[in-house]
Amino acid sequence: MAELTAGYDVVLVSPTSVGMGGIARHVSGLVSRLVEKGYKVAVISSENTPVLGVKGLKNPSFMVTSSLKAWFYRGQVIHAHNLPSSPAMRLARAGKRILTLHGVYAEQVGLLHGTVLGNAAAFFEKVFLTWADVVTTVSRQAAATYKSLGFETVYIPNAVEIPHKVERMRLGMRQVVNVGRLSREKNVEALLSAARQLPETTFVIVGGGPEYHRLKSLSKGLKNVVFTGEVSHDKALGYIAGSDLLVLPSLVEGLSTVLLEAMACKTPVIATRVGGNVELVKHGYTGVLIEPADIQALVEAIRKLLDDRPFAVKLAENAYKMVLENFSWDAVFPKYLEVYGLE
Repeated sequence: MAELTAGYDVVLVSPTSVGMGGIARHVSGLVSRLVEKGYKVAVISSENTPVLGVKGLKNPSFMVTSSLKAWFYRGQVIHAHNLPSSPAMRLARAGKRILTLHGVYAEQVGLLHGTVLGNAAAFFEKVFLTWADVVTTVSRQAAATYKSLGFETVYIPNAVEIPHKVERMRLGMRQVVNVGRLSREKNVEALLSAARQLPETTFVIVGGGPEYHRLKSLSKGLKNVVFTGEVSHDKALGYIAGSDLLVLPSLVEGLSTVLLEAMACKTPVIATRVGGNVELVKHGYTGVLIEPADIQALVEAIRKLLDDRPFAVKLAENAYKMVLENFSWDAVFPKYLEVYGLE
């Protein structure tokens, strides 16, 4: 690796580095551990770089502004997260360029914005991946997809803090929680459908996003649905720890940080059989898996875990052990240092 005489040890480029989102949690966790180890770290993200706050334009505008900003950065390692960070990764003066993919990007774009933009994203995806010295993925499923396209990848999963003390937030006798960005691919509308069939259960929807107002409008008349809006990470953990179970009904997913956080809080989980969910949730052992479009299966799974608490507790205990062994930062952080070549 070429040695640079000035600048940072690691420059991280990410569309977001603050908040409840999985990428933000991943980047902030990585930054804190690098700093603890004494490395000089810089972050380029939408929190410190101008972007257009218009739906559909945030990532494209970040791609442009982060590239301009990155031109002035030097780093032993430039570590970009997801495709919009790739041009900045290329333009920064770097010894080594790392690109981490939090899911299959073109698939996500196609779902959110249609086939034309999805195909365009697939084209640029193949170009952008060639700019990295190392490509990592947070799920085995994404690694397999990119390998089929001819790219070698390194699997390094998302990691999670193991909370030692959490103030539990409880709003109902039987409580189901969903935490994350309220966007189309998260399929939170499925939870509203389930709430209509489970009126004695309180559904707590934690987070904000482009679907927030539409989902609130759809929930009118559902007295058992509560939208908290954006909250601090500590408070989001409180809602997770205070709930009987967490449901993640996503249509697509990388390796969900919120699933890992629920498991670390010993909260039982239900998730859809998509993306990295199947790597975390072993059906009937660390949680329950359902198909994304099967609302009745979702309702039945919620009923099962609320009514059979010994079974739910056993799932949560198994999941907690799995997270400790494989998805704590103590387990994951050394893998990044190895890829960086800093130790």
